[in-house]
Amino acid sequence: MDLTYTPAEEAFRQEARSWLEANVPSEPLPSFDTPDGAQAHRDWERKLNDAGWAMVSWPKEYGGRGVNLLEWLIFEEEYWRVGAPLRFNQNGLFLLGPTLMEYGTPEQKERFLPKMASGEEIWAQGWSEPNAGSDMAAIRSTARIEGDEFVLNGQKIWSTRAVFADWLFGMFRTDPESSRHKGLTFILLPLDTPGVTVRPISQLDGLPSFAEVFFEDARVPRWNQLGDLGAGWAVAMATAGFERGLMLRSPGRFQAAAARLVELYKRHRDECDDAIRDAVVRAWSKTEAYCLSTYQTATRLVAGGSIGSEASLNKIFWSEMDMELHETALAILEARAELLSHAPAAGDVGQWLDGFLFSLAGPIYAGTNEIQRNVIAERLLGLPRA
Repeated sequence: MDLTYTPAEEAFRQEARSWLEANVPSEPLPSFDTPDGAQAHRDWERKLNDAGWAMVSWPKEYGGRGVNLLEWLIFEEEYWRVGAPLRFNQNGLFLLGPTLMEYGTPEQKERFLPKMASGEEIWAQGWSEPNAGSDMAAIRSTARIEGDEFVLNGQKIWSTRAVFADWLFGMFRTDPESSRHKGLTFILLPLDTPGVTVRPISQLDGLPSFAEVFFEDARVPRWNQLGDLGAGWAVAMATAGFERGLMLRSPGRFQAAAARLVELYKRHRDECDDAIRDAVVRAWSKTEAYCLSTYQTATRLVAGGSIGSEASLNKIFWSEMDMELHETALAILEARAELLSHAPAAGDVGQWLDGFLFSLAGPIYAGTNEIQRNVIAERLLGLPRA
């Protein structure tokens, strides 16, 4: 792996940096878990898309710039460096989008990808169910075939973005006689479909980041099937690979947080002991290691390789690194760390508490780390099932 950037890559970085510095909102947008915040983030996604920055690695006909994954990583570094808004449509852009590229028909790509890039259509996940969390093979929601339609029944829970989203992607059991990972089909559906009910779930801060979604004889066209009938497991595993292995959490996000942690430590150096100093160094070093590992993965993909079960290693690393990074910041801030972001005396302290609360979910979403350790043991180390 050559860590030297080419002149073209350096020029791309400068172009991205110049645009972002000129266009990133001067004040943080409201949370996208509120109606006003959701609209503000849609507007930001549209602005990104109009300038060709929504998803730079996508083909130009779908709203991208046609650059490779290495240049996408460069863009991500610049995006997070300037503190640009969180991506409201990350489920679509970073998870479903790459899956559509691989499994979608030309008509499906043309229909969904441009509106995904522009923020016109926001996507929610429909994975977990009350009795099927990280074990997606236990899914029980059904899709009965009637003519040219699927008739959906069942329930999804912990559906990210579902409260303010327009569409949902998820898996449904199309073969009633099947079990585990067989007989599942990957289906796309608009959330305003008759028979679909979305009920918000409040998170720790009281905002509805998640929802449970109920299906009662909800009908969607079979055209909305992604991949082959009954082969949804393979499609979902591709999506999970993108989620765990590369697209969902780019190194730039953590490097920007580590840089802020270092500055926080410098301001409080006289109040910190050696243990905190060492924790800061460790957190910074881990973000750099994660960056190098991700560039190695991207280099392999650009050369025609693929992401396999090692994505589980990646997911464990970034999720636990994120928690450690924020725990270190809270240790530096001591009692002030408890101030919420909107508290009058919070200043820039509140973002650390918000980040810490969100980091606690990292070992759970995208498949719990306990499940990922099972995957590593069985598929990478060849150990027998317990």
